[in-house]
Amino acid sequence: MITFWQTIVFIIIAYVSCVVIHLVKVILFKDRLGESLWPTNRQKPVKILIVMGSGGHTGEMLRLLYTLDFRHFSPRLYLVARTDDMSAQRVQQLESSHVSTADSFQTVAISRSREVHQSWISTILSFVQSTLDSLRILLSYQPDLILCNGPGTCVPPCLVALLLRVLWIKRSTIVFVESICRVNTLSLTGKLMVHLLADRSIVQWPELHAKYPQTVFLGRLV
Repeated sequence: MITFWQTIVFIIIAYVSCVVIHLVKVILFKDRLGESLWPTNRQKPVKILIVMGSGGHTGEMLRLLYTLDFRHFSPRLYLVARTDDMSAQRVQQLESSHVSTADSFQTVAISRSREVHQSWISTILSFVQSTLDSLRILLSYQPDLILCNGPGTCVPPCLVALLLRVLWIKRSTIVFVESICRVNTLSLTGKLMVHLLADRSIVQWPELHAKYPQTVFLGRLV
């Protein structure tokens, strides 16, 4: 006779097995480049999470966002590092230029996964804290789309998004845009995104696309 605890153990093993199989499927069998990430008949706006890097990455992201029709991307949640006051201010300036949709955004700060010149040992603790912050935010917000362009700030939320996907909690599409500065080689964040985390990785130079054919080349975006 099967006991209650044997049944519980069986259910846990079955669930973990399904999660592992799903994880392998997600990583090894990503969406094909020729396939659309969205239903062709989708009508409602996309709930978007935008990860602001810092410095030049923030500048590139803002130039990209200025080209978007915010009516199709609402609500918008901006993720910035707690030590990055400048990015938060520039997000406010961007949203102020879109008066008709200015009430559809929010800015949330998380721990930076790694500061400049931070030791690798302390980086582990920072990364864990950033991941926990991201978990809390993504469980609450559950975006349809995550848009990011590095640097390492975007790795924890994208890692959490992958976890929520394999656990069948929420499927968030991840789009990564590599920096215009990357002509021949991907950044470390770019390599993680292209090979593991992102559904679409966009590069801005034909040389980079030729080296990584799994990326998407749309010309210069910023």
